[in-house]
Amino acid sequence: MARRFVLNETSYHGKGAINEIATEIKARGYKKALVCSDPDLIKFGVSKKVTDILDSASIAYDVFSEIKPNPTIENVISGVEKFKACGADCIVAIGGGSSIDTAKAIGIIIENPEFADVRSLEGVAPTKNKCTPIIAVPTTAGTAAEVTINYVITDAQNNRKMVCVDVHDIPVVAVVDPDMMATMPKGLTAATGMDALTHAIEGYITAGAWEMSDMFHIKAIEIIAKTLRGAVENTEEGREGMALGQYIAGMGFSNVGLGIVHSMAHPLGALYDTPHGVANAIILPVVMEYNAKSTGEKYRDIAKAMGVCGVDEMTLEDARKAAIEAVKKLSADVGIPADLKEIVKKEDLDFLSQSAFDDACRPGNPRETSVQEIKELYLKLL
Repeated sequence: MARRFVLNETSYHGKGAINEIATEIKARGYKKALVCSDPDLIKFGVSKKVTDILDSASIAYDVFSEIKPNPTIENVISGVEKFKACGADCIVAIGGGSSIDTAKAIGIIIENPEFADVRSLEGVAPTKNKCTPIIAVPTTAGTAAEVTINYVITDAQNNRKMVCVDVHDIPVVAVVDPDMMATMPKGLTAATGMDALTHAIEGYITAGAWEMSDMFHIKAIEIIAKTLRGAVENTEEGREGMALGQYIAGMGFSNVGLGIVHSMAHPLGALYDTPHGVANAIILPVVMEYNAKSTGEKYRDIAKAMGVCGVDEMTLEDARKAAIEAVKKLSADVGIPADLKEIVKKEDLDFLSQSAFDDACRPGNPRETSVQEIKELYLKLL
């Protein structure tokens, strides 16, 4: 069986990487950029670090910042109109998954106008053309949107998140500069970091996992386990480690899929606007317990990568428990809540469970599931 693996054409990593943005734009012959960023990054001067570079290089650009934390169909439509009106030929996306996901949807529609109805992009849309060239500059260490073929847009009218998967949406250049992540508050650092860990663990055990993806995921788990606590304390080593770890996780899961942690987290974001990383972090241990018997020896590998001692001498059952406890400990250490009591309303459980079952990530789960079993998992977290 042939297996496909899709990555960026080019990526830059490390302090000062953003200085390569102007070099790439000029080398590729682009004339004007639409800078996609969210209002807070504009307000606090984070985006200015990039636009200053564009100014210094005399590169023309317009700014689009009508982007919500869980970007909506309306955000995408506004962005498409802005791109057309300003005469840009590339996009510089600055931010977390929200900005980069919005840029992907804009870029896909610009080059594939038959998909102007944003809802038509859900799932694996049969687009024909590569999206408008995107240079992605992440400001969070979590989503890895800069290296994935996935993006998520909220259908606010129907209280649901649309997971879109398209090889044509991947940014041509990823610029992963830890200095761009240094202004993240502790809570956001913790949430996005746990999102990255969830990507790595779900990607490692997903039904589509294989040797190449395993290589990325197990290394990502190791790096994240070592550096997330430091990143939350804003140490240089922690920030640099998380910038790399989350990207490596993205290289893997983008190509093999995820599981029901993500499918259960998505409706929480759509219905309650719950931060995606927080939802993932709360749900992850319970789903790990649910999936344990369908994962062979992989939890032993996860426990080792998380730094648990004596794993080789443990029974398989104990190794699985150790992996789950290590995830719980890391989550607690960085301040993530342990349950969904303050988030989920019981009267919404049927809607949430059906939405999670219908989500595009669910088929990748290593264990077959049902709407009722997903509901029981939600209930365990209440």
